[in-house]
Amino acid sequence: MGPDFLLAVAAALVATWLACLALFWLARPKGVPVRAVVAAIPDLLRLLRGLVADPAVPLDVRLVLVCLVAWIVSPLDLIPEFIPVLGPIDDVVVAVAALRYVRWRVGLPGLRARWRGSDASWEVVARLVGGGTGPDRGPE
Repeated sequence: MGPDFLLAVAAALVATWLACLALFWLARPKGVPVRAVVAAIPDLLRLLRGLVADPAVPLDVRLVLVCLVAWIVSPLDLIPEFIPVLGPIDDVVVAVAALRYVRWRVGLPGLRARWRGSDASWEVVARLVGGGTGPDRGPE
């Protein structure tokens, strides 16, 4: 392994980080404060647990959610967690993509029917999954 190889690996890592940053920037939920998302996490986890346990939910949705949890708790990441700011970005991108897939398959009315959290948290989650707000919005 010569210096050219190490330089190529470093350039690939930087390119991957930049691509993840760009993907997160493009896919970010607009108008959702980080504090509100953090406050909604317990209710969101109850929703995800309920979706995985519900046999009426399509199998692919349940598998996506199990894989999402495995991805988040896995110590292996595209971007190591110890890198400030960039570390959790791959987890955030994967989580938003998985939640949007769940919204697409189950629909906002299906998610809302299973929601056990506060209305304020629901508004945050509805924005996060890209479905707007209100219980009457379905798959887009």
